[in-house]
Amino acid sequence: MPQAAQIRIPATYMRGGTSKGVFFRLQDLPERCQEPGEARDRLFLRIIGSPDPYAAHIDGMGGATSSTSKCVILAKSSRPDHDVDYLYGQVAIDKALVDWSGNCGNLSTAAGAFALHAGLVNPARVPRNGVCAVRIWQANIGKTIIAHVPVTDGQVQETGDFELDGVTFPAAEIVLEFLDPSDDGAGENGGGSMFPTGNLVDELEVPDVGSLKATLISAGIPTVFVNAEDIGYRGTELREDINGNPEALARLDKIRVAGALRMGLIKTPEEAATRQHTPKIAFVAPPRDYRAASGKAIRAEDVDLLVRALSMGKLHHAMMGTAAVAISTAAAIPGTLVNLAAGGGERDSVRFGHPSGTLRVGAQARLVDGEWQVSRAVMSRTARVLMEGAVRVPGDAF
Repeated sequence: MPQAAQIRIPATYMRGGTSKGVFFRLQDLPERCQEPGEARDRLFLRIIGSPDPYAAHIDGMGGATSSTSKCVILAKSSRPDHDVDYLYGQVAIDKALVDWSGNCGNLSTAAGAFALHAGLVNPARVPRNGVCAVRIWQANIGKTIIAHVPVTDGQVQETGDFELDGVTFPAAEIVLEFLDPSDDGAGENGGGSMFPTGNLVDELEVPDVGSLKATLISAGIPTVFVNAEDIGYRGTELREDINGNPEALARLDKIRVAGALRMGLIKTPEEAATRQHTPKIAFVAPPRDYRAASGKAIRAEDVDLLVRALSMGKLHHAMMGTAAVAISTAAAIPGTLVNLAAGGGERDSVRFGHPSGTLRVGAQARLVDGEWQVSRAVMSRTARVLMEGAVRVPGDAF
């Protein structure tokens, strides 16, 4: 029986922050994959190499972690005051699932750079030398992100001396602004306030776990924050301390599911299996000394608090960019578990410790008519093209 030939699809492989993904211009995708649906999902699964029972992604572009199993689509934006529309798909490793329910903050950095590389920004807006403010419409969540991308001789400046913990080599700094990062109902999954339950801290009843204090916040990405000590941790854990323990992972996911139900993101626990990307589950602790995954010593006085977060069911090796937005937002609001772990009080920035080191993020919060509002969250990341050309997939893959 004749076998389908492979087809060639123009693509760029990029690192953004502490993540990597395969980037596409919408116009370069096969026609039936230019619209949302099964064909697009099947294409991206095959490109990444999922589902893979070996959890290795040998036959695809993925790296068998949540940080490296990602696809991105960019197109010129038809929205006023925006340059590009950015759509992000988180590809599951062991399931035939592409989760479109949230953004990737790390790859938002690369989205700004790719928009320039791919010629999607009006040349009149790109300086010969300086910084280009790429105005991104994040289509998954219906929010605006501005990526301040350095430009030299009309091209993206990728090399530099900005060091980002969790990334081995330095590169040029890209400043990201997440405008109005809280959930106001504008996005695909919106419909509530920054605090969906109306509380800064809830008592969360978790089956087989018990009652836990939790801050349930939708800013950057819906996130469930709990205290590390309440679930038997110190906040200094690295990936190997948790990811090799199925019971610990199952317990943390029960907390995540209970939070998703309380936030109204799902109606039944079973729905959580089709929504692995959101919400995130994270645990916080006051500062203490620890050694990062690289061996670097992190001193308690170097950070305001410690945070560990899970992505797609595994402890993240550093910190998701969108979760960092949630951290900065919650830290700016007195009384949340994140704020209390950082010592309480008012603050417009926070430096937190994660498994790979530290990260400083900022947010300004204000109370308006009894509800907390955050106009923007800011952080610095880096991005770089790793390879460009085309991916190939079997013609019958989608």
